[in-house]
Amino acid sequence: MEFSEKLQTLRKQKGLTQEELAQALFVSRTAISKWESGKGYPSIDSLKEISKYFSVTIDELLSSEELITAAQDDNRKNISDLLDLLTGCTDIMALMMFLLPLYPEKLGGTFTAVSLLRYTQIALPFACVCWGLMFLLIVAGAVKVLMYYRHIEKGHNAVTILSFVLSIIAVLFLTAARLPYAVTVVFLLFVIKGIIVSKLPSKGQ
Repeated sequence: MEFSEKLQTLRKQKGLTQEELAQALFVSRTAISKWESGKGYPSIDSLKEISKYFSVTIDELLSSEELITAAQDDNRKNISDLLDLLTGCTDIMALMMFLLPLYPEKLGGTFTAVSLLRYTQIALPFACVCWGLMFLLIVAGAVKVLMYYRHIEKGHNAVTILSFVLSIIAVLFLTAARLPYAVTVVFLLFVIKGIIVSKLPSKGQ
């Protein structure tokens, strides 16, 4: 008998719905549905909770082959979560755009580099867009970090897409504003983020 069938049998023996079992195991009902339909395996921690809840051993729940598959899935998820955390941290590093001297300011007859906080030689609409883009990037990064620590998966892809869209807009805007140093920093952060996301394990691996 496969794990999916064993879990379904154990749940029905206790007279539980998927929702009730999900609450008992502190997971989502979607997770229970996925496990019972054979579309995935629980994490090692969840397997321990299932084993404890139904008073069975993990060996009784999973065959050796299934256990290896579950461990591989768990390892891929841990790597994916860690890389996702790094993308959030990369977006938070947009804070540098406010603090580093990346913007040319003409003082007297010479140019000097100042931070965005001190940059005055820019039209108000451009300044608002620049501040807004950097602020939104930082917020997107903070949200991803929060989702990582709270183990929130819903909306994860939307935040990632938003993060990339904001980075692209920032690069184009700063290029149009002729701010080469600022463009370089934002582009580097974009490339780093792209490299991290490209390392995310695919579902088929």
